[in-house]
Amino acid sequence: MKKMAAALIGLVLMSGAQAGVYADDLGKCLVSSTSSKDKTALIRWIFAITALHPDVASISRVTDAARDEANRNAAALVERLITQSCKKQANEAIRYEGAVALEHGFQVLGQVAMKELMSNKKVSDGFEGYTKYLDKSKFENLGK
Repeated sequence: MKKMAAALIGLVLMSGAQAGVYADDLGKCLVSSTSSKDKTALIRWIFAITALHPDVASISRVTDAARDEANRNAAALVERLITQSCKKQANEAIRYEGAVALEHGFQVLGQVAMKELMSNKKVSDGFEGYTKYLDKSKFENLGK
């Protein structure tokens, strides 16, 4: 279970390791078996857990009840995906490529979920907010 949690926590990070065909198949199945609502539940879980870090806790207001709900929703989603929707792909990926295949599959799903989140105009505009504080003159000579 700790390995599953670690895989989920790392799901939005890019992996330097090459995935095999079974992990790729699992990733495709995970993506095609999740709705936008499922992906939102996954992102909410990631946010609720990362908000525990002391460096960001002061700018987030995730209650214990909200975090517990996010945990329950993430557990239900993972359970459904691995034991029902993508059971065949998960079994093959683990059998032929090991538990790391689960990590790869969930990284793919996490990347797709983050892409959906980032496609929201308020979010994408928010990511550009820091640029108003850049001294653009310091970038003029780069690459010359």
